[in-house]
Amino acid sequence: MTATSSKPAIEIVDLTKEFTIGPTTVRALRGVSTTITSGSFQFVLGPSGSGKTTLLYLLGALDRPSGGSIIVDGRAINELSQDDQDYFRRHEVGFVFQSFNLLGNLTALENVLAPFFPVGVSGELRKRATDLLDHVGLANRQQHRPRELSGGEQQRVAIARALLKQPKLVLADEPTGELDHQTGAEVMGYLRGLREEMGTTVVVVTHDESYIDPGDQTLRLRDGLIVTD
Repeated sequence: MTATSSKPAIEIVDLTKEFTIGPTTVRALRGVSTTITSGSFQFVLGPSGSGKTTLLYLLGALDRPSGGSIIVDGRAINELSQDDQDYFRRHEVGFVFQSFNLLGNLTALENVLAPFFPVGVSGELRKRATDLLDHVGLANRQQHRPRELSGGEQQRVAIARALLKQPKLVLADEPTGELDHQTGAEVMGYLRGLREEMGTTVVVVTHDESYIDPGDQTLRLRDGLIVTD
């Protein structure tokens, strides 16, 4: 097992995010400050509308905050240029979403490789993708298309795709939301196992607290504020 470092992978300082909807301003995050330790398994909890997914999108530089800072390995990612944010997303962050986001006309292996199609797929990269699918239990399903895979298998393809870039950070938004509990537990187990082997920091947004193990870090939000940390 990879030991969890005491050095924070992510420092979140007085983070705010506001959305304007017609005449109304929605304060999705209202001054969130916390740290996420390198190599940890971090759950973000809270009811719908609490700001969980907003926080996850800001951590992945999919959006910019209205105020405050997100510091990853000494860099304030919210202050990076657009090109540098694109590089951060493309090379340092793996995303796993509830809806899998697989391309129906591609095989499992091709879906894992798809983010690299624009820049070219080397033999070494294809081998790593094959090994990852093997590692998540899909050695015999690599040439199957999404419609031929179960929900749990599709989510494991999505996890392999997220990990192919060997990211420092994996962000998972309700990764078990469309799965039954047993399948969800298996998917969460794969995330845990891969985190332990690679030392990747994993942040999971979920409504289901039954997946939390002793030793996991938890962050609970309500109305855009931390209520427990």
